[in-house]
Amino acid sequence: VNDILIVQAGTGTDQIGRFDIMVDTDLNAVDTYTWSTVPIDETHCPRDESLENFIMHYKDLTDKKYGRLVTRFARKLEHPSRIQETPLGSLVADALQESLGIDVMLMGSGAIRSYNLGPVVLYSDFTECFPYDEAVYMLPVTGEQLTRMIKRFLREEAFTGEHTEFYQLSQGMHVVWSRSGQCFKELTLDGKPLGAQQIYKIGLCKYHYSSLKPFLDITLEEAEANGRVRVLATSYRDVIEEYFMTHQHLKRELEGRLIIEE
Repeated sequence: VNDILIVQAGTGTDQIGRFDIMVDTDLNAVDTYTWSTVPIDETHCPRDESLENFIMHYKDLTDKKYGRLVTRFARKLEHPSRIQETPLGSLVADALQESLGIDVMLMGSGAIRSYNLGPVVLYSDFTECFPYDEAVYMLPVTGEQLTRMIKRFLREEAFTGEHTEFYQLSQGMHVVWSRSGQCFKELTLDGKPLGAQQIYKIGLCKYHYSSLKPFLDITLEEAEANGRVRVLATSYRDVIEEYFMTHQHLKRELEGRLIIEE
């Protein structure tokens, strides 16, 4: 296409592509080329027993690590969408909020990379669901600032296909957002309206902490004016894993923590 060679060796691992290219260095252009696919089979790729034994030695080690049981949920927990409350997202936010002793955990929806998890959770499932591993920061913010932060991630672009950050809310939060009115119909924590000047301890992972203004419409300086910003954990994945291991048969339902109205 437009003098650009485009090739593909199919899908999966049934074959590989071989491209032999002769380049005219004077013209800085491809002179001639041949393209072929090579099946990955006994004829073209004979087994190497010594290499197989070498690989299997490490496979035994990794199987022991990634095949161990982390927890059992009461049922499979879903995370079907980044822009809505999900049972798995709620559980993760709760695990961090409870373990770290904060008022609200804003857990980035995109950090949860599996559409579902459980009911049996092996370490391989766990690491696939949570491939990132970051520190968790605590920001002291006022009720007015927290309202602004939530309003920021509920902006209309989040629902129209643009790439924005979205968050799962920990237990106690209840938000009803009107898209048509671009306003909150309800916004409470533990059944009470947010106090405009009351200070709340908010948890954020490092990626979101590093981009406070574009993601949540607040600056680090604003948060620091309310008190000391602290690192609560160097690994949110370790915190979640420990919580899962010490709390068996966990479950979550859709509770109406975040209701989006047209």
